[in-house]
Amino acid sequence: MNASHRPPGTGGKRRANGALEAEILTLLQTSEVALTPGEVTERLTTPLAHTTVATTLARLFNRGVLKRTPLGRGYTYTPVTDESGLTAKHMHQVLRSGNDRTSVLAHFVDELSDDDEELLRRLLDSTES
Repeated sequence: MNASHRPPGTGGKRRANGALEAEILTLLQTSEVALTPGEVTERLTTPLAHTTVATTLARLFNRGVLKRTPLGRGYTYTPVTDESGLTAKHMHQVLRSGNDRTSVLAHFVDELSDDDEELLRRLLDSTES
């Protein structure tokens, strides 16, 4: 069976880790309404099996990245926050996973560009007011 006759989601090139999750998150963040797994599947750039998409959505929900609402026998999905909120959530998770928060934060700040360090100072100053 050649590649053009394979069912969606079988064979072909493998996506990089997180690429499918990232594409799904982008679809959901740009959608004005919650989407079902079938609607997500229809909008993906690469055809995939419905079960692959449904499993990915369930994993994102279990990680707290998506919220879901019952609809009939299934669910619709929406992101819990926008892209910057998801990045901040990820940064918090990484920080919590370290053994020495002080050291992790010190290294993080040391690696900031001068512009980012100044932005961080302004943000911290504005929250203290």
